[in-house]
Amino acid sequence: MKEQKGKYLGKMPGMHQGAPTGHAGIPMKPSESERPKIDLNKLKDKLESFKKNVIKKYKFVLSLSILSPNAAPLFEEDEALPKEVIDSKPIHLVIIIPEEHYKDIPKIKPEVVKFVKETGENLWVNIKTPVDLWNYGLDSKFEFLDAVSGSFPLYDKGFLGALRVANIHKTLCLGKFDKYVTSYVIAGSLVRGTADKDSDVDVFIVIDDTDVKRMGSMELLERLRGMIYDYIREASALAGVKNILNTQVYLLTNFWESVKDAHPVMFTFIRDGIPLYDRGTFIPWKRLLQKGKIKPSPEAIDQYMKQGAVTDEVVKKRLLDVMVDIYYGIVTPTQAMMMLAGEAPPVPKEIVSEVKKVLVEREKVMSHDSLKTLEKAVMLFKNYEYGKLKEFSGTEIDAFMKEMHQYNKALNELRKKLEKKAQNKSAEEIYKEVFKLLATLFGKGSQNELINQFEKNLVAKGKASPRFVKILKEIVNIKKKLKAGKLTQREVDKSKRDAYELITSLVEYAQRKDIIKTQKDSIEISYQGRKAELVLMGEANFLVEGSVIKKFHEGKLVKSDKREFEAAIAKHKEKIGHKIPGEIFMILEKEIGKFELVL
Repeated sequence: MKEQKGKYLGKMPGMHQGAPTGHAGIPMKPSESERPKIDLNKLKDKLESFKKNVIKKYKFVLSLSILSPNAAPLFEEDEALPKEVIDSKPIHLVIIIPEEHYKDIPKIKPEVVKFVKETGENLWVNIKTPVDLWNYGLDSKFEFLDAVSGSFPLYDKGFLGALRVANIHKTLCLGKFDKYVTSYVIAGSLVRGTADKDSDVDVFIVIDDTDVKRMGSMELLERLRGMIYDYIREASALAGVKNILNTQVYLLTNFWESVKDAHPVMFTFIRDGIPLYDRGTFIPWKRLLQKGKIKPSPEAIDQYMKQGAVTDEVVKKRLLDVMVDIYYGIVTPTQAMMMLAGEAPPVPKEIVSEVKKVLVEREKVMSHDSLKTLEKAVMLFKNYEYGKLKEFSGTEIDAFMKEMHQYNKALNELRKKLEKKAQNKSAEEIYKEVFKLLATLFGKGSQNELINQFEKNLVAKGKASPRFVKILKEIVNIKKKLKAGKLTQREVDKSKRDAYELITSLVEYAQRKDIIKTQKDSIEISYQGRKAELVLMGEANFLVEGSVIKKFHEGKLVKSDKREFEAAIAKHKEKIGHKIPGEIFMILEKEIGKFELVL
């Protein structure tokens, strides 16, 4: 029986007892096989109006579900139902309500019976509180908890789902290694009856290690713990809930030692926990604790008293640790600002002098008050490091924290100033580098004269891309914005990208021009309205047009590159003279058509 994928499947793995089992792993009685099967999906549809009436009338209801027919005899016997009711084989429903509404059950029952009659179905409603369920566990009637957790949900605020995932996990564990599990106990919000669909489910499992022969106790613990944790995912999938199982696994011997030593966690666990399974270990402990028979030993009392004595030293140490954290909260961002200023991050020993030199005196972006805060932080850490600073009070921590916040606020403003400076410097360097290259190529001249020379000698002759003229003018515009203080980082970044291409092109042209001019082996040619350089070196000969380089090879012009071109030039420098084969001009005319030499 199931609903759609991803929701509760309505079944659980078989129980560990080895007896034939029915729904939710509950041991079957012979007579149970006579009970009619139920189509839960059809029944769910029929009970939709019943569910809505109950929830509308009693908004505090935690869950409403259909018990398996196999579980019905358990509740009929427990509730001592009349024989005529049992013989009619009713379908059993379970309504779980908060404990604080227990006293209202006599008023709730008549209303629920009225809603039952309206359905026309043969139903019997069992109204329970979480405490009723937990009493089943304390009475070792675990099959009742199995039955409720395995019931088919019609409505659930999360309580039933949380119980279901814990019970499925228990069943998986017992099915695999029941002889080692002495107690499986739930606690937390589930026991308090406040669990919802997002609540974690707290579970304690006690492993019996008193009769382990083939392996050590810790080896047993680690082996079983791994499998127990693996079953968590499987249980969550089977239950179809989001609740996370928080599982703690203990060895019986260690657990008992902790109980004798009055460990608070174990005391709380025994006091508040409810067993979903127990082999006569947990429940007696709980009864003894309730009677005041489990008491801490004198050694345990001494141990806990000593904890109070060492608390003072622990707190002092932690306050010193906080002071160190604040120190790093000051020093680390300062190192970042030094990197932004173009310096390597200084080591703590030198940070004050370096910051003073760079941020206070050179960049003039840090105040002397901020420098004093940095000095104080370094001094405190130095005294702590050498053991001179023994304690740091909470009041001093508060004051130091306040200084750190003020310091970092000042650093944020300082950062803006440094970034603005770096931005302006970058824009200035771009402008200078570009126009220095232009002056190298065309001689000294004004800004406009150099741009005109670039257009006339490179762009017009096809030796540079026309779009570089636009980039040049944008660089000039950036310089104007820089002076007006209206420059943005985005504009600087774009200018950097564009200028890189332009500078690369200018450098390559300058190198080719320099090489050609030095060797005096080039001839300018003109063809089809275009211009190029014919570089003749005897063995290696090239045609250069802008950034495109071609080589004369085996009677053809083939593609070449800057590296091959420069290698040929370097080799050619070592020779005193050379001869140019006449076929070069025939190949050239064949490849590009008619051309003219420009002398």
